[in-house]
Amino acid sequence: MQDNEPDNPLHSAERDVVALGIAAAAILLLVATGGAVMPSAVRSLLGTGSAPDKLLVSALLLNIALIIFGWRRYRELTHEIAERRRAEDHARLLAATDPLTHCLNRRSMMSATEELRARAAQRGEAIAYCMIDLDNFKQINDMYGHSCGDAVLVTLSGRIRELLPREARLARLGGDEFAFVMPYPVGHTDRLDDLVVRLFASIAAPLEVREVTVELTVSIGLSTDHDADGSPGPVVDAETLMHRADMALYHAKKQGRNRHFWFDPSMESELRFRNQLETGIRRGVSQQEFVPYYEQQVDIQTGELVGFEMLARWQSEQLGLVSPEIFIPIAEEMGLITQLSEQLMDRAFADAREWADSLTLSINISPVQLRDPWFAQRLLKRMVASNFPPQRLEIEITESCLHENIGLVRAMITSLRNQGVQVSLDDFGTGYSSLEQLRNLPFDRIKIDRSFVSELREPSGQSRLVDAIVAMGRGLDLPLTAEGVEDEEILTALRSMGKLKAQGYVYGKPESGEEVRRRLAASGKLAGASNLPGSPVAAPAPVPEPGLPRAANS
Repeated sequence: MQDNEPDNPLHSAERDVVALGIAAAAILLLVATGGAVMPSAVRSLLGTGSAPDKLLVSALLLNIALIIFGWRRYRELTHEIAERRRAEDHARLLAATDPLTHCLNRRSMMSATEELRARAAQRGEAIAYCMIDLDNFKQINDMYGHSCGDAVLVTLSGRIRELLPREARLARLGGDEFAFVMPYPVGHTDRLDDLVVRLFASIAAPLEVREVTVELTVSIGLSTDHDADGSPGPVVDAETLMHRADMALYHAKKQGRNRHFWFDPSMESELRFRNQLETGIRRGVSQQEFVPYYEQQVDIQTGELVGFEMLARWQSEQLGLVSPEIFIPIAEEMGLITQLSEQLMDRAFADAREWADSLTLSINISPVQLRDPWFAQRLLKRMVASNFPPQRLEIEITESCLHENIGLVRAMITSLRNQGVQVSLDDFGTGYSSLEQLRNLPFDRIKIDRSFVSELREPSGQSRLVDAIVAMGRGLDLPLTAEGVEDEEILTALRSMGKLKAQGYVYGKPESGEEVRRRLAASGKLAGASNLPGSPVAAPAPVPEPGLPRAANS
Protein backbone atom coordinates (compact mmCIF):
# COMPACT_ATOMS: atom_id res chain seq x y z
CA MET A 1 0.00 0.00 0.00
CA GLN A 2 1.42 3.38 -1.00
CA ASP A 3 1.75 6.34 1.37
CA ASN A 4 -0.40 8.55 -0.80
CA GLU A 5 -3.40 6.24 -0.70
CA PRO A 6 -6.30 7.68 1.36
CA ASP A 7 -6.72 4.62 3.56
CA ASN A 8 -3.07 4.46 4.64
CA PRO A 9 -3.10 3.65 8.40
CA LEU A 10 -0.21 6.02 9.12
CA HIS A 11 -1.98 8.98 7.55
CA SER A 12 -5.14 8.05 9.42
CA ALA A 13 -3.21 8.03 12.69
CA GLU A 14 -1.63 11.38 11.92
CA ARG A 15 -5.10 12.84 11.30
CA ASP A 16 -6.75 11.28 14.40
CA VAL A 17 -9.65 13.81 14.75
CA VAL A 18 -10.98 12.21 17.93
CA ALA A 19 -7.66 12.51 19.72
CA LEU A 20 -7.24 16.08 18.52
CA GLY A 21 -10.81 16.97 19.52
CA ILE A 22 -10.38 15.53 23.03
CA ALA A 23 -7.13 17.43 23.52
CA ALA A 24 -8.61 20.70 22.25
CA ALA A 25 -11.78 20.36 24.38
CA ALA A 26 -9.71 19.54 27.45
CA ILE A 27 -7.59 22.64 26.98
CA LEU A 28 -10.65 24.88 26.52
CA LEU A 29 -12.35 23.41 29.59
CA LEU A 30 -9.11 23.83 31.56
CA VAL A 31 -9.01 27.50 30.68
CA ALA A 32 -12.70 27.95 31.54
CA THR A 33 -12.73 26.00 34.78
CA GLY A 34 -9.32 27.21 35.77
CA GLY A 35 -10.47 30.82 35.39
CA ALA A 36 -13.31 30.15 37.83
CA VAL A 37 -11.60 27.78 40.25
CA MET A 38 -8.15 29.27 40.65
CA PRO A 39 -9.19 32.74 42.03
CA SER A 40 -11.52 31.06 44.54
CA ALA A 41 -8.80 28.62 45.54
CA VAL A 42 -6.28 31.44 46.05
CA ARG A 43 -8.75 33.51 48.17
CA SER A 44 -9.56 30.41 50.19
CA LEU A 45 -5.89 29.78 50.88
CA LEU A 46 -5.44 33.44 51.94
CA GLY A 47 -8.50 33.20 54.23
CA THR A 48 -10.34 35.95 52.46
CA GLY A 49 -12.96 33.87 50.69
CA SER A 50 -14.90 30.63 50.61
CA ALA A 51 -13.62 27.35 49.06
CA PRO A 52 -14.16 26.84 45.32
CA ASP A 53 -17.06 24.80 44.09
CA LYS A 54 -16.25 21.06 44.31
CA LEU A 55 -17.83 20.30 40.98
CA LEU A 56 -15.61 22.86 39.29
CA VAL A 57 -12.54 21.47 41.06
CA SER A 58 -13.42 17.97 39.86
CA ALA A 59 -13.87 19.28 36.35
CA LEU A 60 -10.48 21.01 36.55
CA LEU A 61 -8.73 17.87 37.73
CA LEU A 62 -10.48 15.86 35.02
CA ASN A 63 -9.29 18.36 32.40
CA ILE A 64 -5.73 18.08 33.69
CA ALA A 65 -5.94 14.24 33.47
CA LEU A 66 -7.33 14.44 29.96
CA ILE A 67 -4.51 16.73 28.88
CA ILE A 68 -1.90 14.39 30.37
CA PHE A 69 -3.60 11.42 28.74
CA GLY A 70 -3.79 13.20 25.37
CA TRP A 71 -0.13 14.25 25.57
CA ARG A 72 1.03 10.72 26.34
CA ARG A 73 -1.22 9.34 23.63
CA TYR A 74 0.24 11.85 21.18
CA ARG A 75 3.80 10.88 22.08
CA GLU A 76 3.09 7.14 21.79
CA LEU A 77 1.30 7.66 18.49
CA THR A 78 4.17 9.72 17.14
CA HIS A 79 6.68 7.07 18.20
CA GLU A 80 4.58 4.29 16.67
CA ILE A 81 4.28 6.19 13.39
CA ALA A 82 8.04 6.72 13.27
CA GLU A 83 8.68 3.03 13.94
CA ARG A 84 6.23 1.98 11.28
CA ARG A 85 7.75 4.36 8.78
CA ARG A 86 11.19 2.92 9.49
CA ALA A 87 9.79 -0.58 9.05
CA GLU A 88 8.17 0.42 5.76
CA ASP A 89 11.40 1.98 4.53
CA HIS A 90 13.29 -1.15 5.50
CA ALA A 91 10.74 -3.39 3.78
CA ARG A 92 10.90 -1.19 0.70
CA LEU A 93 14.69 -1.45 0.76
CA LEU A 94 14.54 -5.23 1.09
CA ALA A 95 12.05 -5.43 -1.76
CA ALA A 96 14.33 -3.37 -4.01
CA THR A 97 17.77 -4.76 -3.14
CA ASP A 98 19.58 -8.05 -2.84
CA PRO A 99 20.14 -8.79 0.87
CA LEU A 100 23.52 -10.47 0.29
CA THR A 101 25.33 -7.97 -1.95
CA HIS A 102 23.09 -4.90 -1.35
CA CYS A 103 22.80 -4.41 -5.10
CA LEU A 104 19.48 -3.81 -6.78
CA ASN A 105 17.46 -6.94 -7.47
CA ARG A 106 15.88 -8.04 -10.74
CA ARG A 107 12.54 -6.35 -10.03
CA SER A 108 13.95 -2.94 -9.14
CA MET A 109 16.53 -3.11 -11.94
CA MET A 110 13.74 -2.85 -14.50
CA SER A 111 12.46 0.45 -13.12
CA ALA A 112 16.01 1.75 -12.59
CA THR A 113 16.81 1.00 -16.23
CA GLU A 114 13.70 2.82 -17.45
CA GLU A 115 14.51 5.88 -15.35
CA LEU A 116 18.11 5.96 -16.57
CA ARG A 117 17.02 5.45 -20.17
CA ALA A 118 14.62 8.39 -19.95
CA ARG A 119 17.30 10.71 -18.50
CA ALA A 120 19.85 9.58 -21.10
CA ALA A 121 17.38 10.25 -23.93
CA GLN A 122 16.81 13.80 -22.67
CA ARG A 123 20.58 14.43 -22.73
CA GLY A 124 21.07 12.78 -26.14
CA GLU A 125 23.00 9.85 -24.71
CA ALA A 126 22.75 6.12 -25.27
CA ILE A 127 22.56 3.49 -22.56
CA ALA A 128 24.20 0.07 -22.36
CA TYR A 129 22.88 -2.94 -20.50
CA CYS A 130 25.54 -5.41 -19.41
CA MET A 131 24.93 -8.91 -17.99
CA ILE A 132 27.72 -10.71 -16.10
CA ASP A 133 27.69 -14.41 -15.24
CA LEU A 134 30.31 -16.14 -13.11
CA ASP A 135 31.80 -19.15 -14.90
CA ASN A 136 31.58 -22.52 -13.14
CA PHE A 137 30.21 -21.02 -9.91
CA LYS A 138 28.56 -24.33 -9.00
CA GLN A 139 32.00 -25.87 -8.60
CA ILE A 140 32.90 -23.25 -5.97
CA ASN A 141 29.77 -24.07 -3.97
CA ASP A 142 30.36 -27.80 -4.32
CA MET A 143 34.05 -27.67 -3.38
CA TYR A 144 34.11 -25.05 -0.64
CA GLY A 145 30.51 -24.69 0.54
CA HIS A 146 27.77 -22.11 0.08
CA SER A 147 29.18 -19.74 2.69
CA CYS A 148 32.35 -19.46 0.62
CA GLY A 149 30.21 -18.99 -2.49
CA ASP A 150 28.33 -16.15 -0.80
CA ALA A 151 31.63 -14.48 0.11
CA VAL A 152 32.74 -14.77 -3.51
CA LEU A 153 29.54 -13.08 -4.71
CA VAL A 154 29.98 -10.23 -2.24
CA THR A 155 33.57 -9.69 -3.36
CA LEU A 156 32.61 -9.91 -7.02
CA SER A 157 29.89 -7.28 -6.61
CA GLY A 158 32.39 -5.03 -4.83
CA ARG A 159 34.93 -5.32 -7.63
CA ILE A 160 32.29 -4.51 -10.23
CA ARG A 161 30.94 -1.57 -8.24
CA GLU A 162 34.40 -0.01 -7.88
CA LEU A 163 34.80 0.31 -11.65
CA LEU A 164 31.34 1.62 -12.53
CA PRO A 165 30.66 5.32 -13.07
CA ARG A 166 28.49 7.20 -10.58
CA GLU A 167 25.32 7.09 -12.68
CA ALA A 168 25.49 3.34 -13.32
CA ARG A 169 23.07 1.00 -11.58
CA LEU A 170 24.26 -2.44 -10.47
CA ALA A 171 21.94 -5.37 -9.76
CA ARG A 172 22.19 -9.00 -8.80
CA LEU A 173 19.62 -10.74 -10.97
CA GLY A 174 19.85 -14.03 -9.13
CA GLY A 175 22.37 -16.75 -8.32
CA ASP A 176 25.74 -15.77 -9.81
CA GLU A 177 24.28 -13.41 -12.40
CA PHE A 178 24.81 -9.64 -12.18
CA ALA A 179 23.88 -6.75 -14.46
CA PHE A 180 24.59 -3.05 -14.71
CA VAL A 181 23.15 -0.30 -16.86
CA MET A 182 24.91 2.99 -17.62
CA PRO A 183 24.74 5.92 -20.04
CA TYR A 184 27.49 6.62 -22.54
CA PRO A 185 28.08 9.10 -25.40
CA VAL A 186 26.43 8.00 -28.63
CA GLY A 187 28.83 6.22 -30.95
CA HIS A 188 31.43 5.48 -28.26
CA THR A 189 30.85 1.82 -27.46
CA ASP A 190 34.64 1.60 -27.12
CA ARG A 191 34.22 3.09 -23.65
CA LEU A 192 32.14 0.07 -22.67
CA ASP A 193 34.74 -2.25 -24.21
CA ASP A 194 37.46 -0.58 -22.15
CA LEU A 195 35.35 -0.93 -19.02
CA VAL A 196 34.77 -4.61 -19.74
CA VAL A 197 38.51 -5.19 -20.19
CA ARG A 198 39.13 -3.61 -16.78
CA LEU A 199 36.36 -5.75 -15.31
CA PHE A 200 37.99 -8.91 -16.61
CA ALA A 201 41.34 -7.86 -15.15
CA SER A 202 39.85 -6.96 -11.76
CA ILE A 203 37.75 -10.09 -11.45
CA ALA A 204 40.63 -12.35 -12.53
CA ALA A 205 42.75 -11.29 -9.53
CA PRO A 206 42.99 -14.23 -7.07
CA LEU A 207 40.48 -14.03 -4.24
CA GLU A 208 41.26 -15.16 -0.70
CA VAL A 209 38.12 -16.48 1.00
CA ARG A 210 38.18 -18.49 4.24
CA GLU A 211 41.79 -19.56 3.76
CA VAL A 212 40.99 -20.65 0.20
CA THR A 213 42.32 -19.03 -2.96
CA VAL A 214 39.66 -18.77 -5.64
CA GLU A 215 40.29 -17.67 -9.22
CA LEU A 216 37.28 -16.31 -11.08
CA THR A 217 36.35 -15.82 -14.70
CA VAL A 218 33.15 -14.31 -16.05
CA SER A 219 31.21 -14.20 -19.30
CA ILE A 220 29.63 -10.90 -20.34
CA GLY A 221 26.89 -9.91 -22.77
CA LEU A 222 26.06 -6.32 -23.72
CA SER A 223 23.23 -4.56 -25.49
CA THR A 224 22.41 -0.96 -26.30
CA ASP A 225 19.42 1.12 -27.37
CA HIS A 226 21.37 2.47 -30.38
CA ASP A 227 22.46 0.75 -33.60
CA ALA A 228 26.08 -0.16 -34.34
CA ASP A 229 26.55 3.04 -36.37
CA GLY A 230 25.41 5.16 -33.42
CA SER A 231 22.00 6.01 -34.83
CA PRO A 232 18.97 5.59 -32.57
CA GLY A 233 17.43 2.19 -33.16
CA PRO A 234 13.81 1.25 -32.66
CA VAL A 235 12.57 2.25 -29.23
CA VAL A 236 13.44 -0.53 -26.80
CA ASP A 237 12.41 -0.87 -23.20
CA ALA A 238 14.29 -2.26 -20.22
CA GLU A 239 12.97 -5.76 -20.76
CA THR A 240 14.17 -5.81 -24.37
CA LEU A 241 17.63 -4.55 -23.38
CA MET A 242 17.88 -7.24 -20.74
CA HIS A 243 16.73 -9.95 -23.16
CA ARG A 244 19.29 -8.91 -25.77
CA ALA A 245 22.11 -8.77 -23.24
CA ASP A 246 21.08 -12.24 -22.08
CA MET A 247 21.35 -13.57 -25.63
CA ALA A 248 24.81 -12.00 -25.99
CA LEU A 249 25.79 -13.61 -22.67
CA TYR A 250 24.58 -17.00 -23.90
CA HIS A 251 26.70 -16.54 -27.03
CA ALA A 252 29.75 -15.69 -24.91
CA LYS A 253 29.33 -18.87 -22.89
CA LYS A 254 28.82 -20.94 -26.02
CA GLN A 255 32.04 -19.55 -27.49
CA GLY A 256 34.07 -20.80 -24.54
CA ARG A 257 33.36 -18.44 -21.61
CA ASN A 258 35.69 -15.80 -20.15
CA ARG A 259 34.85 -13.38 -22.96
CA HIS A 260 32.29 -10.75 -23.94
CA PHE A 261 30.02 -10.06 -26.91
CA TRP A 262 27.69 -7.29 -27.98
CA PHE A 263 24.21 -8.32 -29.05
CA ASP A 264 23.79 -8.95 -32.76
CA PRO A 265 20.45 -9.73 -34.46
CA SER A 266 21.91 -13.01 -35.73
CA MET A 267 22.12 -14.21 -32.12
CA GLU A 268 18.35 -14.00 -31.86
CA SER A 269 17.96 -16.21 -34.92
CA GLU A 270 20.49 -18.65 -33.51
CA LEU A 271 18.72 -18.79 -30.17
CA ARG A 272 15.37 -19.25 -31.88
CA PHE A 273 16.84 -22.17 -33.82
CA ARG A 274 18.28 -23.57 -30.60
CA ASN A 275 14.83 -23.43 -28.98
CA GLN A 276 13.37 -25.10 -32.05
CA LEU A 277 15.96 -27.87 -31.72
CA GLU A 278 15.26 -28.35 -28.01
CA THR A 279 11.54 -28.65 -28.69
CA GLY A 280 12.20 -31.01 -31.56
CA ILE A 281 14.56 -33.18 -29.50
CA ARG A 282 12.00 -33.58 -26.72
CA ARG A 283 9.36 -34.53 -29.26
CA GLY A 284 11.82 -36.77 -31.09
CA VAL A 285 12.69 -38.70 -27.95
CA SER A 286 9.03 -39.21 -27.08
CA GLN A 287 8.21 -40.28 -30.66
CA GLN A 288 11.46 -42.27 -31.12
CA GLU A 289 12.63 -40.28 -34.14
CA PHE A 290 16.30 -41.03 -33.36
CA VAL A 291 17.57 -43.99 -35.38
CA PRO A 292 20.86 -45.92 -35.50
CA TYR A 293 23.05 -45.90 -38.59
CA TYR A 294 25.99 -48.26 -39.00
CA GLU A 295 29.53 -47.73 -40.30
CA GLN A 296 31.50 -50.78 -41.41
CA GLN A 297 34.63 -51.90 -39.53
CA VAL A 298 36.98 -53.97 -41.66
CA ASP A 299 40.15 -56.02 -41.12
CA ILE A 300 42.67 -54.19 -43.29
CA GLN A 301 44.80 -57.25 -44.06
CA THR A 302 41.98 -59.58 -45.15
CA GLY A 303 39.33 -57.12 -46.22
CA GLU A 304 36.87 -59.05 -44.08
CA LEU A 305 33.93 -57.24 -42.49
CA VAL A 306 34.28 -57.70 -38.72
CA GLY A 307 31.64 -55.37 -37.30
CA PHE A 308 29.83 -52.05 -37.31
CA GLU A 309 29.96 -48.86 -35.28
CA MET A 310 26.55 -47.45 -34.38
CA LEU A 311 26.09 -43.79 -35.21
CA ALA A 312 23.11 -41.68 -34.16
CA ARG A 313 20.87 -39.91 -36.65
CA TRP A 314 17.76 -37.83 -36.06
CA GLN A 315 15.00 -38.37 -38.59
CA SER A 316 13.06 -35.19 -37.79
CA GLU A 317 9.67 -34.49 -39.34
CA GLN A 318 10.49 -30.78 -39.65
CA LEU A 319 14.26 -30.80 -40.24
CA GLY A 320 14.86 -34.06 -42.07
CA LEU A 321 17.98 -36.14 -41.30
CA VAL A 322 19.99 -34.22 -38.68
CA SER A 323 23.68 -34.87 -37.96
CA PRO A 324 24.70 -35.80 -34.40
CA GLU A 325 27.18 -32.90 -34.26
CA ILE A 326 24.09 -30.71 -33.98
CA PHE A 327 21.79 -32.55 -31.61
CA ILE A 328 24.10 -34.58 -29.34
CA PRO A 329 25.63 -31.57 -27.44
CA ILE A 330 22.15 -30.08 -26.97
CA ALA A 331 20.70 -33.38 -25.76
CA GLU A 332 23.57 -33.62 -23.24
CA GLU A 333 22.85 -30.13 -21.93
CA MET A 334 19.13 -30.91 -21.71
CA GLY A 335 19.78 -34.09 -19.71
CA LEU A 336 18.13 -36.28 -22.38
CA ILE A 337 21.24 -38.02 -23.66
CA THR A 338 20.76 -41.11 -21.48
CA GLN A 339 17.17 -41.69 -22.60
CA LEU A 340 18.09 -40.98 -26.22
CA SER A 341 21.11 -43.30 -26.11
CA GLU A 342 19.16 -46.13 -24.50
CA GLN A 343 16.51 -45.94 -27.23
CA LEU A 344 19.26 -46.21 -29.85
CA MET A 345 20.90 -49.12 -28.02
CA ASP A 346 17.66 -51.09 -27.90
CA ARG A 347 17.15 -50.66 -31.63
CA ALA A 348 20.80 -51.44 -32.37
CA PHE A 349 20.68 -54.62 -30.25
CA ALA A 350 17.57 -55.72 -32.15
CA ASP A 351 19.28 -55.03 -35.50
CA ALA A 352 22.55 -56.73 -34.52
CA ARG A 353 20.78 -59.90 -33.34
CA GLU A 354 20.04 -60.57 -37.03
CA TRP A 355 23.70 -60.35 -37.98
CA ALA A 356 26.17 -63.23 -38.00
CA ASP A 357 27.70 -63.98 -34.60
CA SER A 358 31.14 -63.00 -35.88
CA LEU A 359 30.10 -59.36 -36.36
CA THR A 360 30.57 -56.97 -33.43
CA LEU A 361 28.63 -53.84 -32.52
CA SER A 362 30.46 -50.72 -31.30
CA ILE A 363 28.56 -48.03 -29.40
CA ASN A 364 29.84 -44.61 -28.31
CA ILE A 365 29.16 -43.61 -24.73
CA SER A 366 28.66 -39.97 -23.77
CA PRO A 367 30.75 -38.55 -20.88
CA VAL A 368 27.43 -37.57 -19.30
CA GLN A 369 26.38 -41.23 -19.17
CA LEU A 370 29.62 -42.22 -17.46
CA ARG A 371 28.83 -39.88 -14.58
CA ASP A 372 26.05 -42.26 -13.62
CA PRO A 373 27.50 -44.83 -11.17
CA TRP A 374 24.81 -47.31 -12.27
CA PHE A 375 25.62 -47.03 -15.96
CA ALA A 376 27.27 -50.46 -16.22
CA GLN A 377 24.31 -52.15 -14.52
CA ARG A 378 21.82 -50.30 -16.71
CA LEU A 379 23.68 -51.31 -19.87
CA LEU A 380 23.94 -54.97 -18.86
CA LYS A 381 20.25 -55.01 -17.95
CA ARG A 382 19.30 -53.71 -21.42
CA MET A 383 21.50 -56.32 -23.07
CA VAL A 384 19.81 -59.10 -21.10
CA ALA A 385 16.37 -57.71 -21.98
CA SER A 386 17.39 -57.63 -25.67
CA ASN A 387 19.03 -61.08 -25.48
CA PHE A 388 22.22 -59.64 -26.98
CA PRO A 389 25.48 -61.45 -26.15
CA PRO A 390 27.96 -59.16 -24.33
CA GLN A 391 30.92 -60.71 -26.22
CA ARG A 392 29.69 -59.01 -29.39
CA LEU A 393 29.48 -55.54 -27.84
CA GLU A 394 32.26 -52.95 -27.73
CA ILE A 395 31.69 -49.62 -26.02
CA GLU A 396 33.82 -46.60 -26.89
CA ILE A 397 34.71 -43.87 -24.42
CA THR A 398 36.68 -40.69 -25.07
CA GLU A 399 39.77 -39.49 -23.23
CA SER A 400 37.88 -36.63 -21.59
CA CYS A 401 35.91 -39.17 -19.54
CA LEU A 402 39.07 -40.26 -17.76
CA HIS A 403 39.61 -36.93 -16.04
CA GLU A 404 36.22 -36.37 -14.47
CA ASN A 405 36.20 -39.39 -12.15
CA ILE A 406 38.82 -41.93 -13.10
CA GLY A 407 37.98 -44.17 -10.13
CA LEU A 408 34.35 -44.46 -11.21
CA VAL A 409 35.33 -45.05 -14.85
CA ARG A 410 37.77 -47.78 -13.84
CA ALA A 411 35.07 -49.54 -11.80
CA MET A 412 32.63 -49.37 -14.74
CA ILE A 413 35.18 -50.66 -17.23
CA THR A 414 36.09 -53.55 -14.94
CA SER A 415 32.43 -54.43 -14.33
CA LEU A 416 31.63 -54.48 -18.06
CA ARG A 417 34.73 -56.46 -19.02
CA ASN A 418 33.92 -59.04 -16.36
CA GLN A 419 30.67 -59.67 -18.23
CA GLY A 420 32.45 -59.99 -21.57
CA VAL A 421 31.92 -56.47 -22.98
CA GLN A 422 34.97 -54.97 -24.69
CA VAL A 423 35.98 -51.36 -23.97
CA SER A 424 37.95 -49.17 -26.39
CA LEU A 425 39.49 -45.71 -26.00
CA ASP A 426 38.04 -43.49 -28.73
CA ASP A 427 39.70 -40.53 -30.51
CA PHE A 428 43.06 -41.41 -28.99
CA GLY A 429 45.58 -38.59 -29.09
CA THR A 430 43.12 -35.69 -29.01
CA GLY A 431 42.77 -35.52 -25.21
CA TYR A 432 45.07 -35.90 -22.24
CA SER A 433 45.52 -39.62 -21.74
CA SER A 434 48.82 -40.70 -20.24
CA LEU A 435 50.72 -43.92 -20.72
CA GLU A 436 50.13 -44.62 -17.05
CA GLN A 437 46.36 -44.55 -17.61
CA LEU A 438 46.64 -46.84 -20.63
CA ARG A 439 48.73 -49.27 -18.60
CA ASN A 440 46.42 -49.26 -15.57
CA LEU A 441 42.99 -49.04 -17.20
CA PRO A 442 41.80 -52.31 -18.74
CA PHE A 443 41.13 -51.16 -22.30
CA ASP A 444 40.70 -53.74 -25.05
CA ARG A 445 41.38 -51.46 -28.02
CA ILE A 446 42.63 -48.02 -29.06
CA LYS A 447 40.98 -46.02 -31.85
CA ILE A 448 43.29 -43.64 -33.75
CA ASP A 449 41.58 -40.30 -34.31
CA ARG A 450 40.73 -39.37 -37.89
CA SER A 451 42.73 -36.13 -37.69
CA PHE A 452 45.94 -38.19 -37.45
CA VAL A 453 44.85 -40.79 -40.00
CA SER A 454 44.17 -38.06 -42.59
CA GLU A 455 47.87 -37.13 -42.52
CA LEU A 456 48.60 -40.41 -44.31
CA ARG A 457 47.19 -38.75 -47.43
CA GLU A 458 50.36 -36.64 -47.69
CA PRO A 459 52.72 -37.44 -50.56
CA SER A 460 55.08 -39.29 -48.25
CA GLY A 461 52.24 -41.48 -47.01
CA GLN A 462 53.60 -41.26 -43.48
CA SER A 463 52.50 -39.84 -40.17
CA ARG A 464 54.86 -39.93 -37.24
CA LEU A 465 51.96 -39.74 -34.83
CA VAL A 466 50.20 -42.73 -36.38
CA ASP A 467 53.49 -44.65 -36.41
CA ALA A 468 54.02 -43.84 -32.73
CA ILE A 469 50.49 -44.87 -31.76
CA VAL A 470 50.80 -48.14 -33.68
CA ALA A 471 54.14 -48.88 -32.01
CA MET A 472 52.68 -48.05 -28.60
CA GLY A 473 49.69 -50.32 -29.27
CA ARG A 474 52.00 -53.19 -30.09
CA GLY A 475 54.04 -52.52 -26.96
CA LEU A 476 50.93 -52.53 -24.77
CA ASP A 477 49.42 -55.45 -26.70
CA LEU A 478 46.35 -53.35 -27.55
CA PRO A 479 44.57 -53.83 -30.92
CA LEU A 480 44.07 -50.68 -32.99
CA THR A 481 41.29 -49.24 -35.15
CA ALA A 482 41.89 -46.39 -37.58
CA GLU A 483 38.99 -43.95 -38.05
CA GLY A 484 38.33 -41.72 -41.03
CA VAL A 485 39.84 -43.92 -43.76
CA GLU A 486 38.44 -42.03 -46.72
CA ASP A 487 40.50 -43.10 -49.74
CA GLU A 488 42.82 -45.77 -51.12
CA GLU A 489 45.95 -43.72 -50.38
CA ILE A 490 45.25 -43.84 -46.64
CA LEU A 491 44.24 -47.51 -46.84
CA THR A 492 47.49 -48.43 -48.62
CA ALA A 493 49.57 -46.61 -46.00
CA LEU A 494 47.73 -48.39 -43.16
CA ARG A 495 48.25 -51.83 -44.70
CA SER A 496 52.00 -51.41 -44.24
CA MET A 497 51.57 -50.91 -40.49
CA GLY A 498 50.43 -54.38 -39.60
CA LYS A 499 47.19 -55.83 -38.29
CA LEU A 500 44.58 -53.09 -37.91
CA LYS A 501 40.86 -52.52 -38.22
CA ALA A 502 39.66 -49.56 -40.24
CA GLN A 503 36.43 -47.68 -40.84
CA GLY A 504 35.54 -44.76 -43.04
CA TYR A 505 34.03 -43.64 -46.33
CA VAL A 506 36.37 -45.83 -48.33
CA TYR A 507 34.09 -48.71 -47.32
CA GLY A 508 30.89 -46.76 -47.88
CA LYS A 509 28.74 -44.26 -46.05
CA PRO A 510 26.93 -45.16 -42.82
CA GLU A 511 23.76 -47.10 -43.58
CA SER A 512 20.42 -47.61 -41.90
CA GLY A 513 19.55 -50.88 -40.21
CA GLU A 514 17.49 -52.05 -43.19
CA GLU A 515 20.28 -51.22 -45.66
CA VAL A 516 22.78 -53.16 -43.54
CA ARG A 517 20.42 -56.11 -43.39
CA ARG A 518 20.13 -56.20 -47.19
CA ARG A 519 23.93 -55.97 -47.53
CA LEU A 520 24.48 -58.85 -45.11
CA ALA A 521 21.73 -60.96 -46.65
CA ALA A 522 23.39 -60.62 -50.05
CA SER A 523 26.72 -61.74 -48.65
CA GLY A 524 25.41 -64.54 -46.43
CA LYS A 525 26.28 -62.82 -43.16
CA LEU A 526 22.92 -62.81 -41.47
CA ALA A 527 22.33 -65.01 -38.44
CA GLY A 528 21.76 -68.59 -39.57
CA ALA A 529 23.08 -67.94 -43.07
CA SER A 530 26.26 -69.48 -44.40
CA ASN A 531 29.23 -67.28 -43.58
CA LEU A 532 31.76 -67.84 -46.26
CA PRO A 533 35.24 -66.41 -45.56
CA GLY A 534 36.24 -63.61 -47.78
CA SER A 535 32.73 -62.50 -48.68
CA PRO A 536 33.09 -59.26 -50.63
CA VAL A 537 31.01 -57.11 -48.28
CA ALA A 538 33.83 -54.76 -47.47
CA ALA A 539 34.87 -53.77 -50.95
CA PRO A 540 35.97 -50.13 -51.00
CA ALA A 541 33.28 -47.75 -52.08
CA PRO A 542 33.80 -44.63 -54.19
CA VAL A 543 35.33 -41.72 -52.34
CA PRO A 544 32.58 -39.31 -51.17
CA GLU A 545 32.21 -35.90 -52.65
CA PRO A 546 34.19 -33.12 -50.94
CA GLY A 547 32.29 -31.31 -48.26
CA LEU A 548 30.28 -34.26 -46.99
CA PRO A 549 30.18 -34.26 -43.17
CA ARG A 550 31.95 -37.09 -41.42
CA ALA A 551 29.77 -39.64 -39.70
CA ALA A 552 29.83 -38.46 -36.14
CA ASN A 553 29.64 -40.59 -33.07
CA SER A 554 26.48 -40.89 -31.05
